[in-house]
Amino acid sequence: MKLTLKGARVIDPASGIDRVTDLHLAAGRIVGLDAHPDFHAEKVLELSGKWLLPGLVDIGAQLREPGPRYKGSLESESAAALAGGYTRVAVRPDTSPVLDSASQVRTLHDRAQEVNGVRVVPLGALTQGLEGRLLANMAGLQGAGCVALTNLRRPLADARVLRRCLEYAATHDIPVHFQAQEAALAAGGCAHEGALASRLGLPGIPESAETTALAQWLLLIEQTGVRAHLAHLSTARGLEMVSEAKARGLPVTCDVTMAQLHWTDATLAGFDANFHLEPPLRSEADRQALRRGVADGRIDAIVSGHLPHEQAAKLAPFAASEPGMSSLETVWALGQALVDEGVLDPLTLAARLALGPARVLGQGGGGLAAGEAADLAVFDPEAEWTPGAETLRSAGLNTPLLGQPLKGRAILTLVEGDIRHSGFL
Repeated sequence: MKLTLKGARVIDPASGIDRVTDLHLAAGRIVGLDAHPDFHAEKVLELSGKWLLPGLVDIGAQLREPGPRYKGSLESESAAALAGGYTRVAVRPDTSPVLDSASQVRTLHDRAQEVNGVRVVPLGALTQGLEGRLLANMAGLQGAGCVALTNLRRPLADARVLRRCLEYAATHDIPVHFQAQEAALAAGGCAHEGALASRLGLPGIPESAETTALAQWLLLIEQTGVRAHLAHLSTARGLEMVSEAKARGLPVTCDVTMAQLHWTDATLAGFDANFHLEPPLRSEADRQALRRGVADGRIDAIVSGHLPHEQAAKLAPFAASEPGMSSLETVWALGQALVDEGVLDPLTLAARLALGPARVLGQGGGGLAAGEAADLAVFDPEAEWTPGAETLRSAGLNTPLLGQPLKGRAILTLVEGDIRHSGFL
């Protein structure tokens, strides 16, 4: 179908375009911007006052399949992603069973095609069962469609195993994603180590849990030459280390979760288990440093950190609750809040939510050039809404934003020109 999206504020971080114009689509592709005298649309959508962006891209969300359906399913979490303006999600391998074999990856691809929702691209397990001892069949995972490999925050047996993983991945030119945490230093912790955690009686996770792991990995990345992505940075010092590595020419990128840009450990005073996250919310100084890193481009992407849980997982006392936040549907509103605060401009926000993650995944997209797949998201910057059981698609309601009024929401999400979300038009 030939479709014209008319009169929206078009924000394309790849070209730097930020202006009100029209966008034309045909056969699942972008035809071009502005007036096209020879283009005769079969349908025109009037989008005055709305923002039109490349579809958002997420790295490392948990869509809960395969796994326990009481925490979510591919249907529910894919719908949540589309409702958040996402068109592509790289999913974590810590499913049940773990994505450590080509057959598991192919099964996930088949299920994603059945659901016909958000584009799903898998991250494969770096080690068998994510147990940190035996290397996974990396070449087989790559051949099955994994865009990168990761052990998440699961510890590796020792530095020798880590080195072998990186050497093998480098040989096959497979990117490796890290979530920096030294398990021994973080063991038993649930909060940022500091005065507040001590006062609240919560076991702390020190800054050094992140920086110690980063130091080891950056040295081995430099030695092996593997392409690496440092995920979920949480500290100012960690960002400095990654920035220095980039300046030395190491092939590394990095991201931060939206939660780290909005909240600090001060929120833990209320013992709300929805703020129990990994890595933990850090200090105000860390938050400000991460915000500057996003604004100046040292941080390549903002990610959701989406990890839905059933209600019971968050009913335990803070330290005993399961970490994680359901966030795919609220990332845009929080990002728009950063624009309203003057932390970011709209082009930079689009770059960190769409173009940057797409480049990290190495799959193209994230822009609105003619010929690109028509993966698009339209947002109403004035839409006011309140997250709740009636307004969220995710099976996980584990967010501190429940019942809190938000501004800005996706009203239209297209994947290859196919409208897959239009619930709020």
